[in-house]
This record gives sequence, structure tokens and C-alpha cells, in this order.
Amino acid sequence: MNGIGAVSRSRRGFLAGAGALVVSFSILPRLARAQGTQAGSAGAKLPALPGSLRDAPMLDSWIGIDANGSITVFTGKVEFGQGIKTALAQLAAEELVVEPRRIDLVTADTMLTPDEGYTAGSQSMQYSGTAIQNAAAQVRVMLLELAAARFNVPADQLVVQNGVVRTADGRTLAYGELVVARALHVPARPVSMLRDPATHTVMGRPLQRVDIPAKLSGAASYVQDLRLPGTVHARVVRPPSYGARLRSLETGQVERLPGFLKVVRDGDFVAVIAEREYQAVAAGRALAKAASWDERPSLPGQSDLYAYIRGLPSQDTVIFGSAAASAIGANSIAADYHRPYQMHASIGPSCAVGLLQDAMLTIWTHSQGVYPLRKAIAEMLHLPEERVRCIHMEGAGCYGHNGADDAGADAALIASAFPGRPVRVQWMREQEHAWEPYGSAMVSSVRARLDGSGNIVAWQYEVWSNTHSSRPGRAGNLLAATQLQTAFTPPPPQVLPQPAGGGDRNAIPYYKFPNARVMHHFVPAMPLRVSALRALGAYMNVFSIESFMDELARAAVADPVEFRLRHLEDPRAREVVLAAAAGFGWSAYRRQRGRGRGFAFARYKNLAAYTAVACEVEVERESGRVRLVRAAAAVDSGEAVNPDGIRNQIEGGIVQSLSWTLYESVTFDTTRITSTDWGSYPILRFASVPDSIDVTILSRPGQPFLGTGEAAQGPTAAALANAVADAAEVRIRDLPFTPERVKAAIGI
Repeated sequence: MNGIGAVSRSRRGFLAGAGALVVSFSILPRLARAQGTQAGSAGAKLPALPGSLRDAPMLDSWIGIDANGSITVFTGKVEFGQGIKTALAQLAAEELVVEPRRIDLVTADTMLTPDEGYTAGSQSMQYSGTAIQNAAAQVRVMLLELAAARFNVPADQLVVQNGVVRTADGRTLAYGELVVARALHVPARPVSMLRDPATHTVMGRPLQRVDIPAKLSGAASYVQDLRLPGTVHARVVRPPSYGARLRSLETGQVERLPGFLKVVRDGDFVAVIAEREYQAVAAGRALAKAASWDERPSLPGQSDLYAYIRGLPSQDTVIFGSAAASAIGANSIAADYHRPYQMHASIGPSCAVGLLQDAMLTIWTHSQGVYPLRKAIAEMLHLPEERVRCIHMEGAGCYGHNGADDAGADAALIASAFPGRPVRVQWMREQEHAWEPYGSAMVSSVRARLDGSGNIVAWQYEVWSNTHSSRPGRAGNLLAATQLQTAFTPPPPQVLPQPAGGGDRNAIPYYKFPNARVMHHFVPAMPLRVSALRALGAYMNVFSIESFMDELARAAVADPVEFRLRHLEDPRAREVVLAAAAGFGWSAYRRQRGRGRGFAFARYKNLAAYTAVACEVEVERESGRVRLVRAAAAVDSGEAVNPDGIRNQIEGGIVQSLSWTLYESVTFDTTRITSTDWGSYPILRFASVPDSIDVTILSRPGQPFLGTGEAAQGPTAAALANAVADAAEVRIRDLPFTPERVKAAIGI
């Protein structure tokens, strides 16, 4: 719903045919919440509402039903391959008692949907899902009350089937007939009459993804596919390195090229517009050759990157334990682990479409936060926010903050200079690799001591990291805004607070140790541009902790699974560990030459999904090549809305982590990023996908939804490391496990 047809749609126009179910935002409840009072009741405290209802408390901000029975569900979250369009539709369909195909889901659009900030941190189901589930349940109850009044029977004597309310004597009223009688622009209640999980017919059952058919058939699915009538194309000429300044630009030759329309320049921001896409590509290349830049070395040497990071000034915080817990004592075991800068490496380069028309700037974007992006673009262009509209469309591959927001800013600048026609901007591959915000490089150091029985009695963990979020919200977070003549300065990097955390996400072990201390060394200086990459610091911290748990298990002469179980108290965690071990066949494993097994566990953010991964790898000692043969995972995500969706997320997380762990590392010299193509930044290919991935889902009907999308990456990396250590009898602590690194560790 957020594609081509959205160009002229406003919320008022969208809902003009909604009968008496008037769906419109009211800022009064939000203002009242900010002041600590319920709208319309002076001095009364606003009760706690579930999920994102706290910020958008009107029921019709989430659910719309028109006179012909069409049902529209609104979410401020975005679909980017994780399957939430399907799962959110299932939630609404279950509580409204309709078939899922009747749900028309509208995702993030600053003119139509609630402001739910970013789609990040595996929180869509926890916040938006919970809001939609409760809103749908309350709308169902209100419709039943309306029907009861019309039928003059008690509401508990009515039944609902596919949006039709029926009496015992056969009289019926459809939802569309009921909404004519009364508007539902009412605030949500803190408690909902949710359907009994035992009666569920939609939730908890596999449902085919609603977004897949168009992608398989080649229909326009991504913002990269969007071609509005009259579209022109643009390419941006980026500087060759961080901090480079444009010395001169000769445009005469470019202006004579076929299809040329305009060169846009503001300071160091340079772009060219042409009628057709390849004409824009050719003009962009010619313009790049006509530009002269002044560069200066500004990057550290890559060979001593980790020592450099540890030597930078840092803000040091004990996030768990106390100073007294730092005394590990004699006979301790210690290890350091390293993670390089890593890319999102989106296969589809970042893209956006901008249109300035009738004093309204509209941006189609694959940003994961359309409202924060709108705010940043409005600041950059010195516009009121209400004159900027951001509409989400899927992008071809992004988990985290890649170049999507920057491409949106590019489109905004160029469209503002070329009003009246849609301007499509797409980055080139070398720009995507060189300019996207990377996942931060990290260093961890861990020490522990075992008692005579092989139990951990002291634990000390330290992690050094840059920030893990420089997402927009401010113009200075947009790449183009920092390159303007009157440039915006990026805001100072901020620590993401616990319990979710950023660089210290999952740095606190989920195990129970009698003496533990965890220190976060937040490094504000960012030699390379960094921001949110899927799982943030959890990938590295779980890799480090779970690798070290295996090292300790070996020192204790204990089975790795049993060793973890003896330090786990949470029964749900223990059940997940046992399920993964059983699914893998851990106790019956038969060792083969050149192969090994590994195990790892984590609860994402220590408050979201529980995930355990067991795997088998094959290590070719002569070549150093590591191949993941098979993996078995178990996950507890609370109540499973769409088991297939959860399985997809765990499988995808395992494959993505496999790529990070075996292949991916940003390279650079002291001036430029050098990994600007797939040859210099290899990723996992189809030939290296494991033979099998089995996922056991432990559903908890009636329990809260737990974020799953980022739960598998850390355990996969650690399980892989532990399996390599088992197969090759060497411990590798530096990511990624390239063939050269494996051969060096083995001593070949």
C-alpha cells in the first residue's frame, strides 16, 4: 500500500470512504501523556497502555473498518524482509475474527501511520504487534456491544465469524454495517479481552508471507523498482575519502551529454540529473572525472586497529557487578577477542525517490525510521516537518542503518532543486561499500577462574566499542547534510543505555556467577563512519562470551552443553539449550576426521528471545576453508504468531552470521576505504550455505512476544568458533575466520 498509489494519498483522503468509523490522529492524548494526565480529565494519571498504544492511544490510529467491511491496519513499523507484514496481519485477523486476507496493512508513512520511531532491535512484535493485537481486540468488543444493542441481546450470546456477528436465532450484522452506527475514535483501555489462545485459528499457525509472491514474480516490490510517471534519474558524485574537499568542478562536457538535465551542487555535495537511468550513470561517471578533490590521511593503520581502539579515550562504566568483583585471583584463564568493521553489504544499493510538488516534498525511502528521517530532512532543508512526507518501501537488503537514510537525503536535496518531476536516486556499488555506516570494530577481554569442581567462581569482562547508532533524527546524521556549503555537524556519539545497550549489548552474561564484573569502554572517536548493524554489539559479545565458555568447559574437562546448564538458572533458557542439543543429536554425535561440533546460547539483550545453536563444521587443513555442514537451533520467542516467520528469522540469522564470521571485514588504508566491491569485500555465496538448518520453536501461548530477528547471530558465530576449535584443535579469537587465518592458526 505504500508504493505508487501513495503519491497523492493523505490520511483524510485515504479514509474519506470509511463510513462513520472516522480514523484520524488526535495530538491531545499524546500531549496529555507528556504532561502526565489523561485528555479530558484534569489531574488524572494516564494508565499504562500495552505496546505502542502508549504513544498512539486512539484505537482508530491502528484499526480502520469502512462501510463495505474493508479492514485496514496501520503500523509505524516497516517490512524489510523479516515478515512482520504477515505476522501483524495475523494478529489483527485473530482478534477481529476475520480471514487474514481481509487485512490491508499500511506500513510506515508519516501521513498515515503512528510514529513508532525506528524498526530496530527486534521490537516490532513487542511494541507494534502488542498494540495491534490489543486495539483489534478492543474494536471487536466494541463492535459486539454495538451489535448487542441492535439485536437487543446480551453481547456474550453473540458469535463472530469472519467479520459477521451472529445471534443464536440466525440474525447477522457485518462489521461494515455496525461501524455506520458509531465512530470508534476512542482511547484504548489498558486491559483487553484477548481471545483465549486455545481458540486461536490464525495465530500460532504457519501463514504464507504476503510479501513473497510479488518478489518471486518480479513485480515492483522495492523502492529500487519504483518508477512514477515522469521520473528522472540522478547520481551523486561522492568524495573519494572521508573529509575530502572539492577543489574544482568542470561541468561543460557533462552538460553536452545525451539526456542531461541539471548539475546540482551545494558545497561538496554534487549530483547530476538525466532523463534516463543509464544517462545519469554516464553523466555521474563523467562528472566524477571532472572533479578534483583535496584529500588527507585520517584513518588508523589497519594492522594495529585493535590496539588503536583500546588506546583511544573512552568513557568507562561498570554495567554489572562492582569494583570488588574485579579480584579474579590466581590460576585464572584469560582471552581477548576481536571484531573488524563490517558492512551491511546490501546487494541492492541504497535508493530513494523524491518529488517536490505543490510545496510538499515526498520521499519514498527504505529507511527503517520514516519519522526520524522526516525530522532530519526538514532540518536540513529548513522546512516545517509537515511539508515533508516520508513513505516507506522495502529496500533490497538492509538490517540496520545502511545508506537508506542518506539516499533519502540525496533525493530530498536533488528533488528540491528540480521540482515538479519525481527524481530517483540510486547509489553505485562503490559508494554503498565506501560510504554506508558500518558495524563498529570491537575488542573484548575476558578472564575467569574455576573452582576445584570446575564451576565458574569469578568472571571479568571488558568491551571496547564505538557507538552503535548514528541514525537520523538530526540533519547532521545525514551524509549529504555534512557535505553542504553550510554543513551540519554530526551530533556527538551517544551511549545506548542498558538493559538493551549498544556496544555492551549482551555483554552481561546470562549465566549465574557468584563473582562477576562487566566493564563497558565506550569510545566516542569514530575513525570510520559507524552505526547500527543487525544485533549491534550482541554479535561480538555473545561470540566472545560463548567462545570463552567453551574454553572454560575444556579447562574443566566438561561437556560444553552440561557446563552451560550447570550455570543456567532460568528454566526457559535450560529448555532451549536442551532442545537444541537434542535437535542436533549432541549426545549421539560421532566424530569424523576434519569435522567438529560446537554449541552456544544467548538470550538476546537478556530480555528478548532465547536461542541456542549447535553446529557441525568441516575444516580443510590444507586450504584453511571452513564449511558449516549443518546447524540445529532452538528458539523461545514467547507466543509464536507465525512459526514459519520465526523459523525464517533464525535460518536467515544463521546464514548472515555465517557470512560475517567467515568472510566479512572492511579494509582501508590511511586515507580511503579499499573494500569497494565484492572482490575486496566477499560475502557468503550459495555454494557455502549449510546442507541443513533445523529450527525447533518452543511456543508459549499467552506469553509476551519476544524479539527474534537478531537472536541467532551471536550464538551462531560462537557455535561456529567452538566447532572449528573442536575440528582443528586450535582456538581462533579474531573475526573473520578466513582461510589464511585458519591456516596460520593450524600452523600450515
